[in-house]
Amino acid sequence: QVQLVESGGGLVQAGDSLRLSCAASGRTNFMAWFRQAPGKEREFVAAISWSSGSSTYADSVKGRFIISKDNLKNMVYLQMNSLKPEDTAVYTCAARNTGIWSYWGQGTQVAVSS
Repeated sequence: QVQLVESGGGLVQAGDSLRLSCAASGRTNFMAWFRQAPGKEREFVAAISWSSGSSTYADSVKGRFIISKDNLKNMVYLQMNSLKPEDTAVYTCAARNTGIWSYWGQGTQVAVSS
């Protein structure tokens, strides 16, 4: 069982930057960030491989968000730049080995004002 704890959310203005952190109690193959805006379904944001560091992004955040990891600290980060009001959501960290995303954090709120 892997526990995930997010931090770093908050209220910012459009154009600002914010960095989210996810502390993992154990190691899996992949880590990711998802987000869910009010009234919308949860959507994939970015994912990273613990071993290779290769990453993938949703088109909506590509070029603005960067996912990174710290293997020694078992931490995953999401650097969010040029934030837009439509980035407002609860951001949740997830982990998996193969198949479905098995482990989920509680989420951290990000609000971007225009």
